[in-house]
Amino acid sequence: MFTGIIEQLGRVTQAAEHNGHLTLRIAPEHLWPDLDLGESIAVSGTCLTVTGWDETTFTVDLSHETLAKTAPHWQTGSTVNLERAMSVTSRFGGHVVSGHVDGVAEVLEVREEPGAFTMRVRAPAQLAKFLVPKGSITVDGVSLTVVEVGGPGGSRTDLAPDEFTLWLVPHTLEVTTLRDWRPGTQVNVEADQMAKYLERLILMRDWQATPGVVQ
Repeated sequence: MFTGIIEQLGRVTQAAEHNGHLTLRIAPEHLWPDLDLGESIAVSGTCLTVTGWDETTFTVDLSHETLAKTAPHWQTGSTVNLERAMSVTSRFGGHVVSGHVDGVAEVLEVREEPGAFTMRVRAPAQLAKFLVPKGSITVDGVSLTVVEVGGPGGSRTDLAPDEFTLWLVPHTLEVTTLRDWRPGTQVNVEADQMAKYLERLILMRDWQATPGVVQ
């Protein structure tokens, strides 16, 4: 489990296919001295397992399923956001993040405003129902607040139901890969965990209440 508060940036120094999966070697700005084999690290929002390390890098594996469902951040030279799994003594500065990417979104617009940058993003259509004004969303591993949303229950009539906006302060741009966003950039998105659980509970309640359903 993660919080969406990025600890540091990393650079993919090697990407190689092995036995049907992709192995990445990642060089963080400062390698953690207490890494454990098998621990989880969110790499641009994708929960990956540490398979090894040396003095300056660590390795992770990505399956074909992971590659198919995530943004194309996995080339040699790419910069990625890094966060280790939270501990029970950590400050919970963001929101509950599982590291299980729900889909790939596209940045539509980047505008500089006084003291901030505004981003307009298009989410996968199936995630539109989880977009709530002032709600939480994880984008490339960063816990962010949804500012405006289109569609029913939204706050801007000129946005499509699957579009939302973000306001990013200079500090966020300084310490994450979001500073490199341009129109057309593809990003990993994870909807709020509680909203997904609530939807499942409602669907199961309605299904169980349907006449003729065997309990």
